[in-house]
Amino acid sequence: MPYPIYIKNMVCDRCKSSVEDILNELKIPFTEIKLGEVGLSKLPEVNEKKQLSIKLRQAGFELLEDRDSRLINKIKSEVIRFVQNAPDYTDHTLSGHLSVHLNKEYSSLSKLFSTVEGRTIEQYYIQQRIEKVKELLIYDELTLSEIGFKLGYSSVAHLSAQFKKITGMTPTAFKKLGVAGRKKLDEV
Repeated sequence: MPYPIYIKNMVCDRCKSSVEDILNELKIPFTEIKLGEVGLSKLPEVNEKKQLSIKLRQAGFELLEDRDSRLINKIKSEVIRFVQNAPDYTDHTLSGHLSVHLNKEYSSLSKLFSTVEGRTIEQYYIQQRIEKVKELLIYDELTLSEIGFKLGYSSVAHLSAQFKKITGMTPTAFKKLGVAGRKKLDEV
């Protein structure tokens, strides 16, 4: 990526599309857009960067300036990617996935994340998994057992216990509640 910039709360394809629209509106040339990261064709001028920051903030995003914030954002993006692509990563652990994709020791990533976020990567991962369970429950295409298998839970009982611990309700009760109980990924 020639000139990378990092963007907070960019957690899904719809977010990528929103950021692309902003870049096009401001006529800022870019080479690629990934979760939390955009490759610009050239360094933005001070005024362009200021306008970009304003537009991103209006859309619920934030331009990340410091190294630690960028790394935290990358960790979050990779955790989300790991959860969203769960069947593809069954042969990896989350710690291994993060180490490989961020090219850093997991222990240093974990320490930084805990210090800045006030929660562990594992807690963030569990919350993301539960949001994915909610999504799949709402779609109503898979049984709870199939959802558990898809997301790598050891059993339906484990999934249900973790779901109840995080949400305060059983998966069945949530399913009856419907869409109202879901959080946006950037709010997790």
